Amino acid sequence: MKANKINAIRKGFNAVAGIMALVVAGVSVRTAVAEDRPLTVVELYTSQGCSSCPPADAMIGELAKRDDIMPLSLHVDYWNYLGWADKFARPEHTRRQYQYKMQFDSRYVYTPQVVIHGAFVPKELSNDSVATALQRAAKLPRHAVKLTRTPTGVELSLPAAEVSGDIEILSVFYDRRHDTKIKRGENGGRTLAYFNVVRELKRIGVWHGEEKRLSITMVETGGDVCAVILQNVKDRRIVGAARIALDGS
Repeated sequence: MKANKINAIRKGFNAVAGIMALVVAGVSVRTAVAEDRPLTVVELYTSQGCSSCPPADAMIGELAKRDDIMPLSLHVDYWNYLGWADKFARPEHTRRQYQYKMQFDSRYVYTPQVVIHGAFVPKELSNDSVATALQRAAKLPRHAVKLTRTPTGVELSLPAAEVSGDIEILSVFYDRRHDTKIKRGENGGRTLAYFNVVRELKRIGVWHGEEKRLSITMVETGGDVCAVILQNVKDRRIVGAARIALDGS
């Protein structure tokens, strides 16, 4: 990728103060008993080889403190050629970002990119832009998703509901935090923190509104938390989400 295109892709994503102002304004304190409330899913497409990503990675850490938001860090693999291979990068994350590229008719993929509830892409990672997208996403219709721990994993329960089209059921396993010392590449010499790092994301079924139960087996890749996302196949909008801790916290 040519230098001018890289610079164009990264333009506007270094406003650290604006990002932090956003999340501080909306932080809520976790309680011992999790609230039963709808979750807004925030996907960050990021890379350890991207020098513009650390502010966005920090934003995910702040959003993770909120009970009404489920932020996810999806590390992509197309920056691995810059001298540092991101150990959390997965090709399926890159493929998922390309699905959004097609859905939103974007010219290219880039990092850091935020997709909010499969419906909105803030033009910049600023206070107003992200806050507006979160407010709009909070008004979208949601379907109930119930998760229960079992000896071998997690059980998913979906009550019968009216849905439009095919709804894919995605299981997500993620770790709450990883601190990584980057030895080479654009972030060489830095130790960076990553939050809600996705270790596995896969399609486990399709839902058409019928009452449904599915068993989700634990994965070898790890994960402190198991989540389920319901996503409309046609327009990529997320219509339901839930999470459950696997590590007792």
